[in-house]
Amino acid sequence: MPKTHSSQQVDERQRERTSASVASSSHSAQSHASLDFSNIDRLAGKFKVPGVVRAGSERDGGSLPDEKGFSIQVGSELYKLSGASIMSDGYLITPTDGRHFVKLFADAQFYRLPRLQSQLFESEIFVEVGNEHFRIPRDIFSAPGDTPNYFTLGFTVFFSSPGDVFPGLNPRGLLRPPAIHPPRIPNRSPKIFADLLHMLRGYALTIQNEDHRSQLLKDARYYNLRGLEQKLIPYTVTHNIDRRISEIVIRLQDIKASQISILSDVRKSTDPASPTPQPLRSGWVTYARPFVDETRHELILETSDPMLLNLETCRLTLFGTTRSRVTSLFQTVANKLNLPTTAPLGLMMLASEGASTQTLSPSSTPLSEDQVKVRFGNDTHIILDGVDRAFDELQWCLVEEESTGETTSSDRPSKRRREDFGDTASSKPQFWALNRSQWRLRIQPRPVSSAGGSEVEIVMVAVKIDATSKQKTRNVQRGFLTS
Repeated sequence: MPKTHSSQQVDERQRERTSASVASSSHSAQSHASLDFSNIDRLAGKFKVPGVVRAGSERDGGSLPDEKGFSIQVGSELYKLSGASIMSDGYLITPTDGRHFVKLFADAQFYRLPRLQSQLFESEIFVEVGNEHFRIPRDIFSAPGDTPNYFTLGFTVFFSSPGDVFPGLNPRGLLRPPAIHPPRIPNRSPKIFADLLHMLRGYALTIQNEDHRSQLLKDARYYNLRGLEQKLIPYTVTHNIDRRISEIVIRLQDIKASQISILSDVRKSTDPASPTPQPLRSGWVTYARPFVDETRHELILETSDPMLLNLETCRLTLFGTTRSRVTSLFQTVANKLNLPTTAPLGLMMLASEGASTQTLSPSSTPLSEDQVKVRFGNDTHIILDGVDRAFDELQWCLVEEESTGETTSSDRPSKRRREDFGDTASSKPQFWALNRSQWRLRIQPRPVSSAGGSEVEIVMVAVKIDATSKQKTRNVQRGFLTS
């Protein structure tokens, strides 16, 4: 015989157990739900507004008598509830973990409790990452760029199709809600996820090393936390007093094409009677980090990939992914200048993602040749073979004066004798291998004698370079795989 509960006991159970008790009992391996819901099933669709039904209130359609008692058996227990209690859907319950959440969700769908469904939709997000459970407040994703993300999109899909919450099953033919697995991400690190949550709560995080940063960035991108990603990317923003402008140093691979712009040397007039502005002839490339920066800064891009500098021609040869990324960056600048391109769109998209494509090079853009033009200034910091070097060895690679454009041939020293990349102390190599470098990007008029289809070109202006001129220097810097 099933156990029977009095009205007082039922009221107390109703407050304590709510739908969680029903869910826990209905999911038990030994329990079987036998529900006499013939009247409720018939009347459920006639109520448009869920809530506590009070005596004497108007009803939209039929209802159960408020004071009449009804017996409902769940598993081995028998509950006696009034008609008003059955017809109400007004209560507050907080899930304790992911398993509890999905049981409540399944019961809310099975017993047709729209208010509970709404509460669950607005509740905290429960997820298991690796082998650890996390309880995530929804307002933690309030920063720009952090929503929609992996979790908010997942829960939106979870609640977007209530009619198909049990795929392949007919809800009317079910004796109890089927088992639903709680949200789980088994292939991600719980420690890294805890660090990301720590930052999302507004706290500073001590990044242990570059491997730690790389792991944080990898998972921030996996979870689509784009605003947090920008905070994890290494950068510096400073104000250059001499140049009277704000500067940002950022890695080449972290630059977002959509955030590129150009600051013209000629400021636009605010006089409405002024003539139509001419196409941009000279300026500097600027950048603003998405979701973070409100103002733009002059861009200084940094790369740690090897490049080869020809000291005679002042040209830079790029390799691999650096070649692809620089090509994509140049094309973005060309697009900002409304210059045409002859490169296929698909290849340019691959290059923007860092894919190495042999057919794409800076010459695929209207702003550069295959080997990129570079210039040095008196303020360029040069580290050659581990030693600070004076600038006088690169006088012919000076930055052109903005008023005159290209330097004349008489301004350049005679070219050096062509020699190999050698080891002897007496040799003066023609090439420097750049290990790390920082560059500004300059837009300037293209010399008449230069090849190219546009009137302007892009020049990489060196800010800081770390180079080697001898193979021995490279071997000295080379480490052993094991200590």
